[in-house]
Amino acid sequence: MKKRVILVILGLVIVIAALAGVKWLQIAAMIKQGKSYVPPPETVTAVPVKADSWTSDLTAVGSLTAVQGVTVASDLSGKVVKIAFEPGGQVKNGDLLVRQDTSSEEAQLPGAVAQAKQARSELDRSKKLVAENIISQSDYDKAESTYEQALAQVNSIQATISKKTIRAPFSGRLGIRQVNLGQLLREGDPIVTLQTLNPIFVDFSLPQQQLAQLNCGQPARVTCDALPGEEIEGKITAINPLVDSDTRNIKIQATIANHSEKLRPGMFVNVAVGLPARSNVLTIPATAVLYASYSDSVFVIEKDQDEKSFKLRQQFVRLGEKRGDFVSVTSGLKEGEMIVSTGVFKLRNGQKAVIDNNLAPDFQQSPRPENN
Repeated sequence: MKKRVILVILGLVIVIAALAGVKWLQIAAMIKQGKSYVPPPETVTAVPVKADSWTSDLTAVGSLTAVQGVTVASDLSGKVVKIAFEPGGQVKNGDLLVRQDTSSEEAQLPGAVAQAKQARSELDRSKKLVAENIISQSDYDKAESTYEQALAQVNSIQATISKKTIRAPFSGRLGIRQVNLGQLLREGDPIVTLQTLNPIFVDFSLPQQQLAQLNCGQPARVTCDALPGEEIEGKITAINPLVDSDTRNIKIQATIANHSEKLRPGMFVNVAVGLPARSNVLTIPATAVLYASYSDSVFVIEKDQDEKSFKLRQQFVRLGEKRGDFVSVTSGLKEGEMIVSTGVFKLRNGQKAVIDNNLAPDFQQSPRPENN
């Protein structure tokens, strides 16, 4: 019995040892295979580092103002008897906007005109009589004074009627109506806003150090959230001769076209004033940069030792100005070097790569939303 137990135990030990040996052989084979495993090459898009010439810009935040803008108001007190405009409509210089009650003035005007005609006749007769020495010079002067007073009365009534007939002082687009039919307007009460929207002014400020680089007629580009992806060309039309003593900035005004009238006074815009000087830069797509807190880097594509395949080398770079899809490189790269243009976050140093640009994006300096 004792001998049988020993044999069973011995058999179990042999089985366990055999299983352990098999498992060890499997693990050793996996370790050997892992050491000799070469990962497949990563498919990447590639672009060369290009030299380019960029214009230098002075940038600022500006505000739009109307070339002509006013709130049309009443000159005299009176009741509104006619409203001849549509809110938001386009009007021309001299178009009727509002007519106030002028019935009293119109009733007085014929009598004043009649008195002026009579005074004119009296003056003409006095002129003949004084020439014949029938009346004195003082009588003639009195007749002349009477005529001028009568004429002034006519002009005064006509001026009152004209002031109560409110017309557009210039061509432009109207705002929201602020009066109602039958409303009694007091002197200075607002009626409607009127703005000339095309062209439109852009007011912005730049530091005094940049004054020497500015001239009237210099091109200015404007972008705005109201027109995403669009750049509107204009030019500087006025430079303030005074420098703000508090900020040491100088105020500048540019004029831009606004044919669609989508730009409105009061909007803020981004302004870029182009300078004649150009700078030579090395450019790469912004998507080629692996951004990190310690330093930014790109992956340079180099020939492998067998000269048949490619490998990646991580290169740290120093970046400069960014324009559209591109960013300039101030150090770390040379012109003509091939770099990975997209998907750099999944790459590592020394990794093998295969170049395939079939799905490479079209990088542009002035991308539009449909390009993104």
